[in-house]
Amino acid sequence: MMCRCLKVSPSGYYDWESRLPSDRQSDNARLMSRIRQIHEDSQGAIGVPRMHDDLTHEGETASRNRIARLMASEGLQGWPRRKKRGQRAKPALSPPGIENRLNRDFSALEPETKWVTDITEIPTGEGKRFLCVVIDLFNKLVVGWSMHHRQDRQMVIRAVEMAVWQRQDKGSVVLHSDRGSQFRSGDYQRFLKQNALISSMSAVGHCGDNAACEGFFGVLKRERVNRKKYRTRDIARSDVFDYIERFHNPRKRRRVAKLDLEYSAVLETSVEAG
Repeated sequence: MMCRCLKVSPSGYYDWESRLPSDRQSDNARLMSRIRQIHEDSQGAIGVPRMHDDLTHEGETASRNRIARLMASEGLQGWPRRKKRGQRAKPALSPPGIENRLNRDFSALEPETKWVTDITEIPTGEGKRFLCVVIDLFNKLVVGWSMHHRQDRQMVIRAVEMAVWQRQDKGSVVLHSDRGSQFRSGDYQRFLKQNALISSMSAVGHCGDNAACEGFFGVLKRERVNRKKYRTRDIARSDVFDYIERFHNPRKRRRVAKLDLEYSAVLETSVEAG
């Protein structure tokens, strides 16, 4: 009866039912399994563009459109960016002798040569919790971070201290920030000089001068903070720790390790050919 209604021959139906999956279907099933795993590891935050980047770094050759179709078929999508009104920053003078050394050049050829730092706020049921991070522009790793219920200079110094403690080379590093009072304080500036850190500051009213750090905060809030309501400051701190140390940094380290292996292979081939 079903075959008559659909105008399909019984032999054709039984042939379709017993037919083995095609190579394309098998490959889609394998790819979909990995997509589900990455999406679950990110707690549902990763969308098509970043999913495509992750799979490409793993050696997959699937196009972005194919990944989009597979994710749509399973109802998987990323967390959209929240739109909000821009706020005009109040002009602030930087300490004497400090200039914008980065000049919006957020590329670094070696680790521990250029760092950026900034502060953002995270709402909780107990009030605001402030987060300060230090990011290495070479590999985008969060090399230092600190949280406190007040955005004072001590919180900033603790974040930079963590980065200094993990530093392998004791050479000088440019550390860029905005002109917040914490970064202009005497204690902060003295700590930088004592640890071979060269202070760099954004121009007045130019938030784009520290876009690398602002970009990290945007991704953190879109993928984790904006999706949750933290009852306490301790819960917020635990979740930020999980994001930085168990999600963001491990992904960046894997990506850098893969690039290093590819570069080593190219270098060996060049040496052999020469």
